Amino acid sequence: MDCLFCRIVNQQIPTKLIFEDEFVLAFHDINPQAPVHVLIIPKRHIATLNDLSLADLELGGRMLIAARTVAAQLGIAADGYRTVMNCNGHGGQTVFHIHLHILGGRVLNWPPG
Repeated sequence: MDCLFCRIVNQQIPTKLIFEDEFVLAFHDINPQAPVHVLIIPKRHIATLNDLSLADLELGGRMLIAARTVAAQLGIAADGYRTVMNCNGHGGQTVFHIHLHILGGRVLNWPPG
């Protein structure tokens, strides 16, 4: 499998980690859409949200707790931030390994686009 995020998990592509635990990694997005734009990915490959099952319940929660932790660590928790998960092409997903975007550091308008 030639998955970009799996290669990051396997340390084949260097990245500056912001957060890591047994289940997830967090790092800065290479194409930031806000002053703070971090991605949280599971260490286990799951292509899309459609591929999640009840067995992944804990993993989803761990991704959200990692988002909270990273937002606090980067100083955007108090002012607010946005979390986004895209699914498939029409949803804007470009890397087919689920990932949670954390965006902050400025006012984020709604709807996003």
